[in-house]
Amino acid sequence: MNSHWSKLILKNFGNASGTYNQEAKLQRKYAWLVAEKCSKESIPEGIWADLGSGTGLLAEALETLHPNQSVLRVDASKEMLVQHQAKSHTQLWDLNLGLPTWSRQPALLASSFALHWLSNPSDCIQEWLTALTPGGLLAIALPVKGSFQEWHFAAEMSGIRCTAMQLPSQESILKHVDANHIRYQKLHIYTDKASKVSSLLKPIIKVGAQSTPQFNLKVGEWKELQKAWPRSSLDNTVNLSWLIQLLLVQR
Repeated sequence: MNSHWSKLILKNFGNASGTYNQEAKLQRKYAWLVAEKCSKESIPEGIWADLGSGTGLLAEALETLHPNQSVLRVDASKEMLVQHQAKSHTQLWDLNLGLPTWSRQPALLASSFALHWLSNPSDCIQEWLTALTPGGLLAIALPVKGSFQEWHFAAEMSGIRCTAMQLPSQESILKHVDANHIRYQKLHIYTDKASKVSSLLKPIIKVGAQSTPQFNLKVGEWKELQKAWPRSSLDNTVNLSWLIQLLLVQR
């Protein structure tokens, strides 16, 4: 990941930080799903950390389900960390540099809708698993390749390039994972529905997730793309589908 794009990611999330919690419907849903899956596992003593915490949706869900457990929030955005409650434990850190140095090994490393923003998600998973205390748990949720099928279809039909973010494949996410240590794995399909394409893409912008290394389309190109976007034969609506990987791995 080049430094310009990395800075753009942080800028967009920083700008959206004040309203993120109100707009992050998708992110909130999967933060709770990850937390609920973790609540069914036996986790040893040690540090619990929410990696790429944003405003702390996952950390809050984990603490709600584990009232006696504090979760460290780690993120590279100052603006996002400011949104956390005063009592929360936060750490400003760029995960592209690796994990921070802590006083003891973490028992839970959890991350929701953050891993795909890092330079090499596959290597991060390997590092995070290795860092865990024996018996510790890695719990992640992220969108993967296969998302935005309608967007890619419209781009192919119109001949207009697709500027959706390139997401890691499920195979790359599982590359360094021992199948015998997987506690939970599932691909979820989440679909947004709207009367027009701009309404589908607006939530992405409102949470600051619109960053892409590609050049923006011109107005005329967007119009052509929207014309080619598939519509439901039942109610003439348009969809945008996400493929979400949920994964829990025990060290």
